Amino acid sequence: MDAGQGLSTNEVQSIREALAAGRKPRVVFTASAGQIAGQVGQVIELTDPEVSDEFVVVRFGRDELPFSPADLAVAPKGVGRRVAEPKPEPEPQEPPAVAAPEFVLDTPRVPAQRQEEPKVEQTEKPPARRAVKAVKPKGPAGLTVTLAYADGEWTVAAQQGSKALAKPYVVKPAEALKMVALVDVPGVQEAVEQILGTERAEAEQQAEKLRAELAEIEARLAELREAR
Repeated sequence: MDAGQGLSTNEVQSIREALAAGRKPRVVFTASAGQIAGQVGQVIELTDPEVSDEFVVVRFGRDELPFSPADLAVAPKGVGRRVAEPKPEPEPQEPPAVAAPEFVLDTPRVPAQRQEEPKVEQTEKPPARRAVKAVKPKGPAGLTVTLAYADGEWTVAAQQGSKALAKPYVVKPAEALKMVALVDVPGVQEAVEQILGTERAEAEQQAEKLRAELAEIEARLAELREAR
């Protein structure tokens, strides 16, 4: 590979057109490039040649450095796209250190004192007695005595549970008043006395009416007797 001649003006123009087309032309470093002479790189950019003679930016390995056209030449076909980077040689590993035998003085082993576990005395507890519920004897069914007033009559009925002991039967007003007097409930006796007072007034009115009718009948009977 002849890497002694640099890039000509036409080659620089061809590289410019290739970059515009999206390609990255390969170049080879000439002897004027120094220690990298003969290596291959890729042109990635052309800067302004009026600002600096090194206006050809070349990617070489991981570096992107500017060079002058004299440092570069068009790479011939068949040259590898990338230059294999020299791999660092593995550093020689030191053999693992062998532990030196440790000198231990023989000392008599003292047997560890056996610790006796505390004994827990178990005392048998008498079985707990179950609480026995006292069974109450079943008492007699409830007794209900009812004093009622309806349609001008006082009645008394007795019932034990669901069994009727005495069907409602009529009692005198005086007996009903005595029964109510045994119940010390405010208002009950007053209510009974009010009912009895109303019945008494109605009975007196009826008695007066009957007396008047009886007087008329007796007068009529006397007239009939005189007519004989």
